[in-house]
Amino acid sequence: MKSSNDGVSSGLLKGAAVLSVAAIITKLLGTLQKIPLQNIGGDGVFGIYNTVYPFYTILITLATAGFPTVVSKFVAERHVLGGEAEKREVLRVATGVMALLGIAGSMTMYFGAPFISRLIGSSHLVLALRSAAPALLFIPLSASLRGYFQGLQDMMPTAVSQVIEQAVRVTVMIVLLLYLSGIDAPESLVAGGALAGSAAGGAAGLIVVLLYWRKYNKKTSKREYRAVANQTGNHTKGLSLLREMLYYAIPVCLAALAVPLISLVDTFTLPRLLTESSDELGTMIEVGVYNRGIPLVQLVTMLASSLSVLFIPVLAEMNLRGDREGIRKQSGLALKWFWLIGLASSTGLAILAEPINIMLYEDGTGTNTMIWIAWTAAPSALVAVTAALLQGLGVVRAPALNLLAAAAIKTALNVLLVPQLGITGAAIAGIAAYTAAAALNLALLLRQVQLRPRLVDAVLRPLAAVLAMSAAVLLLRLGADAVLPHGRLLAALESLLGVLLGAAVFAAAVLRTRLLSAAELAALPRIGPKLLKALRRMHLLR
Repeated sequence: MKSSNDGVSSGLLKGAAVLSVAAIITKLLGTLQKIPLQNIGGDGVFGIYNTVYPFYTILITLATAGFPTVVSKFVAERHVLGGEAEKREVLRVATGVMALLGIAGSMTMYFGAPFISRLIGSSHLVLALRSAAPALLFIPLSASLRGYFQGLQDMMPTAVSQVIEQAVRVTVMIVLLLYLSGIDAPESLVAGGALAGSAAGGAAGLIVVLLYWRKYNKKTSKREYRAVANQTGNHTKGLSLLREMLYYAIPVCLAALAVPLISLVDTFTLPRLLTESSDELGTMIEVGVYNRGIPLVQLVTMLASSLSVLFIPVLAEMNLRGDREGIRKQSGLALKWFWLIGLASSTGLAILAEPINIMLYEDGTGTNTMIWIAWTAAPSALVAVTAALLQGLGVVRAPALNLLAAAAIKTALNVLLVPQLGITGAAIAGIAAYTAAAALNLALLLRQVQLRPRLVDAVLRPLAAVLAMSAAVLLLRLGADAVLPHGRLLAALESLLGVLLGAAVFAAAVLRTRLLSAAELAALPRIGPKLLKALRRMHLLR
């Protein structure tokens, strides 16, 4: 007979799996939608969109202010005690605050659009800023309801509403792009249409979560409704609850702000620094070209972030048990995995930058910049895994502070390098910023777990695997260029075959040099045993 604890653990695992899958789908849609955005709208529209979007993301983060996590925590605590009125009071206070923050953010973005565009340094941004503003009226309300359901350990409303929100956002964006481009609308209006998708997606996500709320309400008994009604109006208790919630929400918000801050640095520095050498629209085109390589790096970071989550509960459990040796082994394994994934991704993207650029964006403009941007994949993967490992050990603030330091480095280097090197200077600044954040996180983690990686395992053997992969992919490129006709089809073939060949050669080199042993593969949380079984079936590992 199973215990109730087993049932709770099983429910939590299923809920975590549902949220992980939803997060991967939404991030994948959000990243890949940038390709049709550039293809349909062109680099000017792409530049305007990517200049406005980080600013919009910061306002969304401020508007939600860590409240979904806090709502989830407070509702979960009250759910254990069975108090429906207390749970509803948490939701009422959180929704009120988030609605006010959302309205303030929306009005700032809409009415302040001319001032913000002047601050950034381009008048082409006004329509795009105003088109994204209505999203701030919907998304904070969705976030508070999602937090409520998560507190009840019901992850489906969050997962379904997130996927629907992103799907509607991308669909509306593409429809408006096609229509506005078809009537030869100016770039600023086309970019505004693309960002209007955010408002449509936000509204759709809110409708979905409200439908779940309606269904939940029908299950609530009349006695519970009376208790809720009696609870409402206790302003003193509401203010006390608000203070308590803000105490937890503000640190979460500050940590969340650190992530999009490096992108925001480019929003406020690139247009002004580039305008010195071209007009406003020309500047937006350059920003668009600069952003061509970023979705590829984001895919690697998304993969790293999704996989790194697997290590958090394992490390948290080991930390509670005081299993220092287990923590050391798991941390070492995670670092090795993500260093190899990041290194292979950076090298592969750099070598295949030209065919990938032509395959995705029709021409090779900005290939040199894309090569530099490719080298942010490795430190970005390390930032993701080290932050997750530190979180599992209970160290939450340091990774956020390290990202803030990285943003300061990015700002200083943009100012120094962009006037001299243009968008390539911004790409080099990005490498330095992410490398600094990765190094700071890594140094702290190694001290925490008392781990000392060997030079042979950390550098020499990975370098040998990368050289083998590079040689194979370069030979493929030389052969394809000599035999096949040039064009987008060749670029697509070269890119896809290059990725497959590079991954196969790199994996074979890693296994042959025993960079990862069978025991280390098996120790990978949840997916390790299945991966080991598959490799043995293919006779790649004994």
